[in-house]
Amino acid sequence: MTLVQNFPAFCILLTLVSAVVTSVLRRRSAAILTGVVLVINLVLNVMTLVYTLQTGESYVYRMGHFPAPWGNELRVGVLETGTAVVLLLVVLFSYLGAYRRSSQRIEPTKYNLYGVMVDLCVLSLLALIYTNDLFTAYVFIEISTLAAAGLIMAKQTGSSLVAGVRYMIMNLLGSSLFLLGVVILYSITGHLLMSPIHDAVAQLAANREYRIPLDVTVALISVGLGMKSALYPFEKWVPAAYSNATITSSALLSSVVSKGYIFLLIKIYVRTIGLPVIEALGITDVMFVFGAAGMIMGSVAAIRARTVRMMIAYSSVAQIGYIFLAIGLGTMDGLMVALWHLLAHAATKSMLFISSAEIDEASGGTHLRKDVRGAFYRSPLAAFAFSLGAANLVGLPLLSVFVTKFMMGQTAVAVGGRHMIVTLICLAVSTLLNLGYFMSTAMSLYVHDGEMVRRKPDHLVRFSLAGFLILNLTLGLCAGPIYQMFLSGFSVFG
Repeated sequence: MTLVQNFPAFCILLTLVSAVVTSVLRRRSAAILTGVVLVINLVLNVMTLVYTLQTGESYVYRMGHFPAPWGNELRVGVLETGTAVVLLLVVLFSYLGAYRRSSQRIEPTKYNLYGVMVDLCVLSLLALIYTNDLFTAYVFIEISTLAAAGLIMAKQTGSSLVAGVRYMIMNLLGSSLFLLGVVILYSITGHLLMSPIHDAVAQLAANREYRIPLDVTVALISVGLGMKSALYPFEKWVPAAYSNATITSSALLSSVVSKGYIFLLIKIYVRTIGLPVIEALGITDVMFVFGAAGMIMGSVAAIRARTVRMMIAYSSVAQIGYIFLAIGLGTMDGLMVALWHLLAHAATKSMLFISSAEIDEASGGTHLRKDVRGAFYRSPLAAFAFSLGAANLVGLPLLSVFVTKFMMGQTAVAVGGRHMIVTLICLAVSTLLNLGYFMSTAMSLYVHDGEMVRRKPDHLVRFSLAGFLILNLTLGLCAGPIYQMFLSGFSVFG
């Protein structure tokens, strides 16, 4: 085994050690260490991505060199490393862009604990992406839940504490459902590693055994992870959590934490249960209905939102709906569309949160949508970043979400029937609704309204917004080769 094949395990262990060390450091030292570890993780994952692209194959890393079915495994391929690289870029830009505001709103003596929570979220994200063991996945789901709740409560205001408790209750319920599903699956297969489970489930399906337990297992796991991902109608914790947390917390929760759960769900569908079995059980139809409802209801709620952050929060519900509708199409192409939108939404949503915070501060800090009028003349870079993010989520050609909508429509046409009709209608209605709230807000930024005082953002914010702009433009303008790269990784994902 070459050195580079150890890097995913190194990243997980390094981030865990960083969380321990950060807990005893002062604020500035904790912030620097967290940022440095993010950069190291990014570099190591880029090197691993290059290696997997060169080999064209995925590989299994056995923890402690114990073979299956007794050992614990990581599974590493182009899809996993590519996803990790994009999401780590999002985490890095989010952390740097909101550092000043977060440090101002968190008690100085407790900022090191905030760094611990960030480290634990990154640790859980990497583990969920790479793990090949269901119980390990459950452990890191719980770590992610507790860390995310800590990020929400970090401001220590009454509203943030209530939002954090609500988040924890809803997400612990989702974790409990997931654990019950894993327990039932273990009881009928005798395995926790994903590949042996896949073989056992295929045998059970061929022999028509344990049909009801399999139904219950897939339903529990799907609903549990759907609740944790803010799938409609389980999204009630979203508005309070996103609007009362710090900007870093909101960006991480919407763009990274929920994406780890969705990636795990797709991994379970493809690698653990098997898509033919999933489709035979009918769970994809349920995901399709929930996803379609989320696309519309999230957008309707966003139109009614009074603040920019609340609008972005409800928009996340709609975008999660896109992902689950694509999963609900029940084909490998649909799952690939879901994975693509997972990355496109993560990169865009964090940019919207960071830019909206800068716009709000330049507009007097009221957060109301009506008060951001003319913000381009006060903060041009932030206004441009917000406009690009809004145009992307609407589905402007040459941007990444346009690829989602085009490929989703194409996949739905290939599926045909009611799925095609519902998908095309939802895409059209959702796009019109997105135009109603995103583009109207973006256009108001460029309306000159009397004397404007330009506010110059600090260098970290400028670096963050520039990084997000480059990332989003790259995902859009270079969508063809990037999509093909992920498609090649998806071919060896199962």
